[in-house]
Amino acid sequence: MPGPCNSKKRKKALVKKNKKSASVIQATVPPEPPPPVYELESPPSDMVCPVHEPPPKLPAPHAQEFHEEVLPTIHDPGNGPRVRDIRGFLSSFFAQPPSLDDPLCAEFSQEEVLQMLCTALPEETAIVLWYNKSRTTSRICPSCRRLYRLGDILPDLTDDGEKHVNETRSPLLAREQDISGLCSPLCFIVASFEYPSAIKTTWGRTADEIDDFTWDLLNGPGDGQGDKGLSLLLKMARLPDLGLGQLCLPDIDFDSEPEDRIYCRQNYERDKFSY
Repeated sequence: MPGPCNSKKRKKALVKKNKKSASVIQATVPPEPPPPVYELESPPSDMVCPVHEPPPKLPAPHAQEFHEEVLPTIHDPGNGPRVRDIRGFLSSFFAQPPSLDDPLCAEFSQEEVLQMLCTALPEETAIVLWYNKSRTTSRICPSCRRLYRLGDILPDLTDDGEKHVNETRSPLLAREQDISGLCSPLCFIVASFEYPSAIKTTWGRTADEIDDFTWDLLNGPGDGQGDKGLSLLLKMARLPDLGLGQLCLPDIDFDSEPEDRIYCRQNYERDKFSY
């Protein structure tokens, strides 16, 4: 019968057997070759190594380009929409088409009229005057560029203008909006700042309603403040032909009697062909 001594002998025999098998396996496996040794060669002296360069910096867009490409043609600061870009506004759906059913608006809507106005006024000021005179109700204020329609009740030009809306309008304000497009007394004062003594006698009046003394003030040199043509627009808007007759025919005295005007016209035509 097996006993405790036989089990110990078996364990010793298994250990010896395992050691012999491990030594046989190690003897049969060939030794690994040593890793190869590489020698670094120095590069030739005429070799040019590429240098990593950072990507070129693109110039930042100019403020004017950002204004034209990103900002809309109309924005609302809180007291009414304003026209940012006059040219862009004319090609947008915000602009009203010329009122061709009105004979006077149809006459002013011609492209030649705009070209003549651009010879006397800065381009944007000329476009505003041309737009206002070729539309019966749509207006752009030449001073603050507010877009509105005749008859609208407009908020005041203040930070809290929405809280102060004048429900009643002065008849002279309504006439001034129709004549020049200036939307408020404040904008009218800005436009007539060159002629402060003629503000009260010009407000809401056309050329035939202004006295000679006021016209002498308006035709004077002014105070030299520089207003981007607003003072000239103030005068031209009151004339029935916007002063284009004097602009195109400077030798004709349009304030003279009809007989004298015909005589001046004949002299102008004669002198024109004599050169």
